[in-house]
Amino acid sequence: MCGLTGIVSSKHAGVDERILLAMRDAQRHRGPDAAGLYLGQGVGLGHRRLSIIDLDNGRQPMVDEAAGLALVYNGELYNFPSLKAELEARGVVFRSRCDTEVLLRAWQQWGEACLTRLVGMFAFAVWDMRTQRVYLARDHLGIKPLHYGFTSSGDLVFASELKGLLAHPGVERRLDPQALEDYLALGYVPDPKSIYRGIFKLSPGHWLSWHAGEPEPVPRQYWDVPFNLAADMTADEGAVQLRSLLDSAVAGQMIADVPLGAFLSGGVDSSAVVASMSRASHQPVRTCSIGFDHGGFDETAYARRVARHLHTQHFEQRVSADDYALLDTLAAVYDEPFSDSSALPTYRVCELARTQVTVALSGDGGDENFAGYRRYRLHAWESGLRARLPLALRRPVFGLLGSIYPKADWAPRPLRARTTLQALARDDVEAYFHTVSTTSAALRQQLYSASFKRELQGYSALAVFRAHAKRAPTDHPLLLAQYLDLKTWLPGDILTKVDRASMAHSLEVRVPLLDHRLVEWASSLPPGLKLRGSTGKYILKKTLEADLPHDVLYRTKMGFSVPLAAWLRGPLAQRARDALLAGAIAECGYFEPAVLDRLVRQHAAGRHDHSATLWSLLMLDAFLRHMQQPAAAAPAGPARRVVAAGAQP
Repeated sequence: MCGLTGIVSSKHAGVDERILLAMRDAQRHRGPDAAGLYLGQGVGLGHRRLSIIDLDNGRQPMVDEAAGLALVYNGELYNFPSLKAELEARGVVFRSRCDTEVLLRAWQQWGEACLTRLVGMFAFAVWDMRTQRVYLARDHLGIKPLHYGFTSSGDLVFASELKGLLAHPGVERRLDPQALEDYLALGYVPDPKSIYRGIFKLSPGHWLSWHAGEPEPVPRQYWDVPFNLAADMTADEGAVQLRSLLDSAVAGQMIADVPLGAFLSGGVDSSAVVASMSRASHQPVRTCSIGFDHGGFDETAYARRVARHLHTQHFEQRVSADDYALLDTLAAVYDEPFSDSSALPTYRVCELARTQVTVALSGDGGDENFAGYRRYRLHAWESGLRARLPLALRRPVFGLLGSIYPKADWAPRPLRARTTLQALARDDVEAYFHTVSTTSAALRQQLYSASFKRELQGYSALAVFRAHAKRAPTDHPLLLAQYLDLKTWLPGDILTKVDRASMAHSLEVRVPLLDHRLVEWASSLPPGLKLRGSTGKYILKKTLEADLPHDVLYRTKMGFSVPLAAWLRGPLAQRARDALLAGAIAECGYFEPAVLDRLVRQHAAGRHDHSATLWSLLMLDAFLRHMQQPAAAAPAGPARRVVAAGAQP
């Protein structure tokens, strides 16, 4: 895996090499094996490489002066052998066996139309020397990140991570109040926003182009999840097709010239990937798992059982339940506030995996593809109730009942009558947004100071879901919830979490369940093959019945979580009080001190469970403190430096 960066001058002027180096090497963790730089007229490209395929070749930036192209690329093209064969049939001659050169030649042959031919995870930038135009593109599902924005002087800058952009002195660090509202609602900043005004994430399945002198570019979409429902499909037919798609995706992602293994939690998704790897490999698969010394959050017994069943070479590490010491480390890793507490064990399992392998396959994407989250069952049930009465009647009646019914937020959500009543007062989109929110709209309004509310100008994070729902290719309640997750939760939380945690350890993680062809197929499944009664991921589990023990497939889902509520009533209680009442959170002016104090006291006393909100605020506090730290000095020169003819570095 790699890190890329670039500067395109708004005035066709020379690019400051020291700034470009600082941007590139702020991402050294993404590529410790090699570094490169390209300086052309009005452009500079930087690259850090983690060598995976064709270790001796494929150095970047990859430049072809005769073709007038320069490329920096982060990712893997799993279909590069077939693309290479197609290009060779057209007379293209290759000098390496790496996918980087295949991507360069595919762009040379087809331009942006090549995006529909690519299978893999990628983010890349192409500089066209002849037209003086830059092109940026990101993979179908958003597995690999790409940030971009403009400096105060109008130059376009881009990088794999925010820290790459923030190393440029012309990039302003002004917080976006709407992004902060999104974060407090969801626990992450959804695409295309970043936490900073004027810095954006290129959305999954999009590309853009820009030439000096043009207005800010508008990204264009080349792919979306179709949700074209298949006609009639039996469970047996679906299982046969899914096994073929899964095995094809996994086999294609096992190509590497470095040690390769997999994450194994003992859940259905990671076990499915490891089972498929075992079928494709002549050697035992290397698997890694993390456990907690807190029994209610530890799945290692299931991971060990699957490892024994599939005869893997298994590595395991137990993490103390007080591993919250990573909190400040994660603020530096993620560059913007990020409150998914499973980032802690994810960071640790990546740390463990890197001691054994350079590439690890993951089971991420199974829940979104096959309706595995418990919230899908609840949403489908509530949607069925909503469908029986018009919204004009439900909103006043159930809204009133929900406002006066005892809150009982200590109870499991399906048993909270107030929560169900409130859900019945909403439409499907608003109800699902409320379901996935880490902090409710009512509590956010209490938390925000009057001055911050003025900055928001009435904006609500619900607008993110409304916008995606408006473009959704389906209005079926379950499928719409999946679509919303694929557009928000998956790239904004799950994939961001894994990319930053793995890259912090120079580990490449691949996600075969997010091969876009498999995602297209899964989206076409009838809802009853995903969620059947109380069983989520029905078709995936049926497909795996011959490969995995029944109690592994059909056990209660645990998730990759940590004991937040206990931490915040025990070892983290004082830290939460100090941070929220006297730290950066207290000083930023965004929140009401009395409400912060109330949340801390109520949670510590056990009267309410505010753990999700308190953790979000703690991570925001860590981010604000990290944000105030000065940028690192510019590093020494690159290992590989290419200067185009006529360039003025």
